[in-house]
Amino acid sequence: MFDEIDALAGERGSTNDVGEIRRVLNSFLQFLEMDHSDSLVIAATNHPQLLDRAIFRRFDAVIDYPLPSPGVARQVIRNRLAHVGVGRLEWAKLDAETEGLSHGEIAIACDTAAKDAILAGGKQVTTASLRAALRERRQHAI
Repeated sequence: MFDEIDALAGERGSTNDVGEIRRVLNSFLQFLEMDHSDSLVIAATNHPQLLDRAIFRRFDAVIDYPLPSPGVARQVIRNRLAHVGVGRLEWAKLDAETEGLSHGEIAIACDTAAKDAILAGGKQVTTASLRAALRERRQHAI
């Protein structure tokens, strides 16, 4: 698994390209071509637009995970908070806060809101606490 592959496989012709990383990328591409094992090689990035086009030819499949729609974001919230007390959530307000966040960022925000509620001695996650946690994730995601 190669996470944040854009750090290794960035476009070779970009303006901030340096020769050393170009050589590293060329070696990595050769490594991928020479691999005849039964292993599964996975690479992940949040910035596919930064990748050198040659990296795409080395993988059999490219799976795109778009940002969740409001409906999917709601389901992520429901699933993540299924075992925690939840007040009556104001979904319209939460929809605005989840816009632009990934599934993972929304899940982390739910965990944070649940932990905060438990540590504060509260019995449930509220719209306000979840909105605050989502805003915090937005700052970290940028």
